[in-house]
Amino acid sequence: MRREKGRPLRNSFSERNIGAREPAARAAEPRLRVAALPAVLVAALALACAAAQVPAQSTPAAKNAGQQSGSSATAVELPPSPQALLPEVFDGWVAAAPIHALTSPGQADAANTDALKEYGFSFGALGNYKREGDTLTIRAMRFEDASGAYGAYTFYRPTGWPREQIGAGAASDKNRVIFWKGDTLVDATFSRVGPMSVGEMREIAARLPVPAGNRAVPPPILNFLPQQSLTGQTTHYAEGAAGYAGAGGVLPASVAGFDRGAEAITANYGLMSGPATLTIFEYPTPQIARLEEDTIRNYIKAGSNARPPWPQPLKDSDLASLAVRRSGVLVALVSGDAIPEESHELLESVHYEADLTSVPQPVESEIAKTSKLLFGIAALVGVGSLAAILLGFFLGGGRALYRMARGRPASSVYDEEFIHLDLREEVRPERAAAPGPSPKR
Repeated sequence: MRREKGRPLRNSFSERNIGAREPAARAAEPRLRVAALPAVLVAALALACAAAQVPAQSTPAAKNAGQQSGSSATAVELPPSPQALLPEVFDGWVAAAPIHALTSPGQADAANTDALKEYGFSFGALGNYKREGDTLTIRAMRFEDASGAYGAYTFYRPTGWPREQIGAGAASDKNRVIFWKGDTLVDATFSRVGPMSVGEMREIAARLPVPAGNRAVPPPILNFLPQQSLTGQTTHYAEGAAGYAGAGGVLPASVAGFDRGAEAITANYGLMSGPATLTIFEYPTPQIARLEEDTIRNYIKAGSNARPPWPQPLKDSDLASLAVRRSGVLVALVSGDAIPEESHELLESVHYEADLTSVPQPVESEIAKTSKLLFGIAALVGVGSLAAILLGFFLGGGRALYRMARGRPASSVYDEEFIHLDLREEVRPERAAAPGPSPKR
């Protein structure tokens, strides 16, 4: 390709464009335009050929590049495999279809999505099994910690179901078995219950891992629940309004103060005069608990004028037995048909004891600290000196006793075998020169 000497090609193009507006300049450079035209045509032809070949050859590469760039821009975290909760085969049961992963509370239970969110649902698995004409459906759900799994267990387990020895807690009724272990809840439904159905669920429980650390700790509020006269399989633990209302709470969820971080535990008691229900709310601070105590107390006092209206558990209770009491961050409510004396005694058994650790503050002055330091240094020097003296007496005296036992003097200074150097100078007479001729001659 030709170009004028000393003038780059880029300038020739620009000058050609300028020449379109200036006829004099365009007439002055005819050779430059003629030289640049073939180059432009060749470049356009090359670009056209490249564009025709790109769709057929580079489309997969571009697609892969797009996928790589997308993966680097947005990291997609896949949920754990459903096989982590349910096996394909166990105890003769074979999965009729692949284990279905439950990645959201809506997939696990669309009717109780809010409650599962409150309990901290993470993921789950759904399996349908067959064995010799029988069917089994198992739904397993994993939560953030053991508190969530226990709360979901009490949410799904109706009050009064017979207790079973599976995992950390279990209940069954006819063809349904529910149990929890660690941070996992398992709900199984049999088409036909056999004598080994509970044992088969124990095999599922044995496969479930147990979380470590604080994730394995059940709700601490259970420690405040009185155990005397407690009716088994009646406790319900809630971490939010949906779980509390779904489990049949005594108070309206709006009055309980779940928007302030409350947790609730409800249990039935078989007192001598009749059944009673004890509800304990735990709040983050005593100040919040004091405010919620006043709210609940005023709601109870309002009676038929209360807004929202009393739920059925309060309507069925003896008005004289209804009572509210606060202890630290706990607010307890007793309801039911027991006589006031027993109800109030049950209420008084709820006690909160804070575990506080006091941090000692320094009370000594700098002068006292300095004096203690100097005294410690002096004591250390004295102990070191005394130890050196005792060690010297022990080693030296031991050596002297050893020599005396062998019939030698205690000291080895005068021993014959003591090595010494005699460096004294002696004056020697000079020898006279021998007469005779000089040897140099």
